Amino acid sequence: MDIKLTQQFSVNYVHIVPPFLSFYQHFKSLIISHFSGINIFVEVLVLSGLLIFTKVVPDLSSVDGSMSLNEAVFGMWTLSILRRVYMAYMEAVHCSFPQYRTQQHTKSSKNRGMRDLLGRNEDQLSTIKKHEKLTDLSQTVLQLTIYYTIPGFYPPNNAIRHPLYIRLITLIINHYLLSFSMYWMHRCLHANSWLWRRIHSLHHWATSPLSRATFQDHWLENFILTICGFTFAQILIPLDYELFWISRIIREFESLEKHSGLSGPFNVAHALQRYLPFAQMPHHHDWHHQGNKATNFTFTSIGGVWDCVFGTRHIGSNPELSETLWDRNVLKSSRKLKPFLDGSPKCFIPIIALTATVFLKLQNVLF
Repeated sequence: MDIKLTQQFSVNYVHIVPPFLSFYQHFKSLIISHFSGINIFVEVLVLSGLLIFTKVVPDLSSVDGSMSLNEAVFGMWTLSILRRVYMAYMEAVHCSFPQYRTQQHTKSSKNRGMRDLLGRNEDQLSTIKKHEKLTDLSQTVLQLTIYYTIPGFYPPNNAIRHPLYIRLITLIINHYLLSFSMYWMHRCLHANSWLWRRIHSLHHWATSPLSRATFQDHWLENFILTICGFTFAQILIPLDYELFWISRIIREFESLEKHSGLSGPFNVAHALQRYLPFAQMPHHHDWHHQGNKATNFTFTSIGGVWDCVFGTRHIGSNPELSETLWDRNVLKSSRKLKPFLDGSPKCFIPIIALTATVFLKLQNVLF
């Protein structure tokens, strides 16, 4: 690829949105941008190394009761490609259809100094890039550790399937459990001063988020959230082979949409959940990013129910783009929500209880 062309895409979509381009032109440019650079090189190197490992050491390429390591790595490849394509799609929509932006201003370099489109300065961008590389490596180590130490975590393709309605109910319960654990861990990252200052504040450097901000965190935050969310949910409410991967795709899309700075019909995952009683849309989380440590609201991923249950729901910015039933009721009501288990260390209680439950399940003490 031409170096000048790559640099042009990088500069354009880091500090400015190139004007007068169609959706297709934005999408094509962003695809090139998201599939180039050192981070994609590291990811390709790591996943290719795992595929070679499965061929060179076949005796270690499978675990009883689990899918083969080759299948697991192929799934990781698929998720990586889908993540980058969907990220490019969401950001192309953001560039092409400003009327759907949750923050109604044109993202540009004007009045930002040397800050990027998300509001981060050059030093912050440099730090984020380092943590992206560390995230790729640490996530690979974590997934391999889980694969070899928790047989059946990666479900085999030859297992007996339950009736469809049972599988769908299991998927819903799994997702709400995942969002429960991530909700409380997210609150802990805000409530605890050390966790906020050293770890979570990096993610909040993006005050005007785009989809690329989704996993641009401290590597340790991504590590912890993977354990508390996806890992805990799969251990306690295991999904079968197909639903395991479908769940991960839905979760990827939901996360990218939540940080997209968009609310509207373009959001596939959120459109599917819009009519749930406590539906939470991207404009809720966008408001969360405009604050700082004190943004003690809108922590939930998937569904939105836990913010409503535990008193941390906020109607968000620009709700008219994708208003929900809960938003309308809150706007009509004068009552104020009071956060439950607010502050550190109280907010760690649910995480500690959930961790203990997972430990007991792994010891075959529970169900």
